[in-house]
Amino acid sequence: MQNALCYLYISNLFILLMQRNVPLFGLLLGIIFPMLGMLIMYLIKFTGTSFSAFIETMVANHKVAAMVLSLSLLANAIPFIYYTNKRLDLTARGILIATMLYAVLIVLLKFVW
Repeated sequence: MQNALCYLYISNLFILLMQRNVPLFGLLLGIIFPMLGMLIMYLIKFTGTSFSAFIETMVANHKVAAMVLSLSLLANAIPFIYYTNKRLDLTARGILIATMLYAVLIVLLKFVW
């Protein structure tokens, strides 16, 4: 009985979080999803190395970091399309702002540093 109540509470909490139309929530999603994309990128392309060596490679070689970040930024398309289709435009705006901030970081990594 208690597991069912816990599951019901978690599912209701998830539904409430997914319906929020707040730019700050979108900004948070826009920062988290590329990190998940970077983790997926590590699991696909850098399987033979440890995660700490992967991070060290990204810190040492900024061109690799720019490549990994730009590919992991594609993960932001999932929540952006979802919230745009649900007409939660403020949340989608927050995701777009986070994407632009990541883009500035990628340009700095690739051309400046």
